[in-house]
Amino acid sequence: MKINWGTSIVLVFIGFISFILYFVIKMNTNQNYEHDLVTEDYYKKELAFQDEINAEENSKTLTKDITVKKKAEGLVISFPKDKNYNDIKGTIFLYRPSNKKLDIKIPISLSDSTFVIKDQNLLDGRWNITIDWKYQGISYLFKKSITY
Repeated sequence: MKINWGTSIVLVFIGFISFILYFVIKMNTNQNYEHDLVTEDYYKKELAFQDEINAEENSKTLTKDITVKKKAEGLVISFPKDKNYNDIKGTIFLYRPSNKKLDIKIPISLSDSTFVIKDQNLLDGRWNITIDWKYQGISYLFKKSITY
């Protein structure tokens, strides 16, 4: 059987379309390729964005800001020493961009001016740290991206 060039072009198109459809169906049905938003409450967070901007501006007025360092025991977060650590309240949020299931949210409870996140809770890779804290009714916000 002899195939002319017109039939060959049609066969190539059919093969290409089949190839594309196979991958579209595979990507939509496989649970390993979940399609997640960055945050679940995107619109709710957007409404509170001005409060976040104000808290970041308050952080810029501090004489000494929060420091984050990787040490042997884990991730050490040091709050300003000129603030009374008993009056500091808030949350520490560790966001893992590659896997939503690894995100960690920890309430701040200090026994001194440092807070330690144990090494076994953190995997190697990129983390976005957001520390939302209040001191004497004033909100502060610290954001940093680190590679652990």
